[in-house]
Amino acid sequence: MITMQLYYTGKNGNALKFAQEMEKDGIADKIRAAEGNLAYRYYQSLTDPETILLVDSWKDQAALDDHHASPMMQDILDLRQKYQLNVQAERYISDAAGIPENDRDYLKNER
Repeated sequence: MITMQLYYTGKNGNALKFAQEMEKDGIADKIRAAEGNLAYRYYQSLTDPETILLVDSWKDQAALDDHHASPMMQDILDLRQKYQLNVQAERYISDAAGIPENDRDYLKNER
């Protein structure tokens, strides 16, 4: 699994407006429905009102490549430009072995 964390930063609430428009126009739902997409979620920062975090997970590199080649990418780029956003990206690849045993005690789910 490949997970991208994209930090959208702008001015005057533009990052939030971008995320809201992505949802309202159905672009985010189309991405969620794409083959190989495992997660596509926006989060608002508690400490920086001008930053929105997108956590975007894909089955593998081929699925991410297909997303990047899709018509929706141009929609995203157009909205980024409309709202004059800066983007900082972090990329994570899941460890095939999973979470090490010595870390699991700290991740117990009590539900």
